[in-house]
Amino acid sequence: MADQHKNDTTHFGYEDVRTEDKVNRVADVFHSVAGKYDLMNDLMSGGVHRLWKRITIEQSGVRTGNTILDIAGGTGDLTMRFSRLVGPSGKVVLADINDSMLKVGRDKLLDKGVTGNVEFVQANAECLPFPDNTFDVITIAFGLRNVTDKDAALRSMARVLKPGGKLMVLEFSKTDNPLLTKAYDFYSFNILPQMGSMIAGDADSYRYLAESIRMHPDQETLKSMMQDAGLTNCKFQNMTGGIVALHTGIKP
Repeated sequence: MADQHKNDTTHFGYEDVRTEDKVNRVADVFHSVAGKYDLMNDLMSGGVHRLWKRITIEQSGVRTGNTILDIAGGTGDLTMRFSRLVGPSGKVVLADINDSMLKVGRDKLLDKGVTGNVEFVQANAECLPFPDNTFDVITIAFGLRNVTDKDAALRSMARVLKPGGKLMVLEFSKTDNPLLTKAYDFYSFNILPQMGSMIAGDADSYRYLAESIRMHPDQETLKSMMQDAGLTNCKFQNMTGGIVALHTGIKP
């Protein structure tokens, strides 16, 4: 059975790779880009990623004393805001599978004086190392598309949510505007790798990121996957013409 699983394949962007190899391939991407991640996010989105994240924060309903899990939290943009909202009586766990991203995030938050109520955990979203019913809110921003088994990850997130807790998935998605799609494709596959090469010294990683967006489930599919994971009241909100969508679901 184990040998059979080794022959399973999945997609790494547009490339088919062995399932067991994808985690390492994705890790290599983020080891490569970690140091320039924040700068590239600002350049790639024209700063709009800050608006997408602000909307996520505003709709989270996070209050003083809450316990928050920020999965694929990377360089800590959401964690920093959540830390202020939950206050000294709350806690925010910044989790990322990639130790390079986690180190950049930890250093950035320490530099900004964000300490005390933040914990850093290296963790795989598919098998989160937390007890059942732990968190009031879980966010995963621009991370789900890099997860090999998305269904397993969603089930894992649902497991560690408290009853009544909210999962929020902020991710690149699909636009149904043909003109916008054409412009976005040109930008993603022509401009983006060049920017990656000039700024981060790595065109291939940004080419993978563009491809991974195209391979990610569309809005309705992801909504169904969240429902299948046991969440209720699942819905999504398109932003920037559907280039990004914010999915939410509640643990019954």
